Amino acid sequence: METRQLLAFTTVVQTGSFTKAAATLNCSQPTITTRIKALEEALGVVLFRRLPRGIQMTSAGVELLPFARNIINLTEKARKAITMNGEPHGKLVIGSAQSLTDYRLLPLIEYMCWRYPSVQLSLHSRNALNNLNSVRDGQLDCAFFIGAIEPREGLETTVLCPEPLVMVAGPNHMLTQRQSLAEDDITSSTLIRAENGASYHELFEHSLGYDDTRAPVLELDSVDAAKRAVASGLGIALMPEVTVSSELADGRLVRLPWSPTFRVYTQFGWRQDNSTNPAVTALVSAAAQVVSDQVASLT
Repeated sequence: METRQLLAFTTVVQTGSFTKAAATLNCSQPTITTRIKALEEALGVVLFRRLPRGIQMTSAGVELLPFARNIINLTEKARKAITMNGEPHGKLVIGSAQSLTDYRLLPLIEYMCWRYPSVQLSLHSRNALNNLNSVRDGQLDCAFFIGAIEPREGLETTVLCPEPLVMVAGPNHMLTQRQSLAEDDITSSTLIRAENGASYHELFEHSLGYDDTRAPVLELDSVDAAKRAVASGLGIALMPEVTVSSELADGRLVRLPWSPTFRVYTQFGWRQDNSTNPAVTALVSAAAQVVSDQVASLT
């Protein structure tokens, strides 16, 4: 997935036709068609339906559009920042959820170190609420977090990717024998909270009207400790799927037949008054590209 492919996609959406998009981008119509086809092949989806009176976005196209616009916008911001102010430099103090640090951000850190050696990164894993508050008060320059899409006072945020959640249990847990689960099955089971303070726990418990008095709750800050506790049969846990993909593949954990009614996303946030910082701009642009490539490689 390349930026020029995303630009072709968003321009077709804006102009309403492949021909007009080609004229807008000063290229040929077959070039636009080729870029859209390559993007569809990379993502494994169809983005447009060809109709007698024009084109129509598919549901996959509708979902891609805001991400495509973010990537294009951030890439342009990074290019302008570098052109106007020179190579990004200085220290960035970054907050992140542990699951993102361990399972999403290491390729980004490697990319930043190679591409922008004058930017010194300092990454700290804490829960999302503390991270975002620390960004607001200036203790952190920016933060990666998992949460719902909503306005956040004093912050600029961008969505990097959807973050699927999965309910897991150990292979010998009684709920693994069920073909389907009712809400009572979930709320009456021991809940293991990985990354205590993660916002998706609050969304999960609110969606079920969860009452801590109905079943024990084991709170753990470590994702690895939570996975071991679940695997040993101590309880069930709602976790980002990316953190348990290996354990699900080899049978150490089992996916339970239940899905949350809400959606969360991996996002990046920074203070509004820090938007012109070239290092922040470069990190945002790199994060959008690296995470989108990572997601595409897993689909």
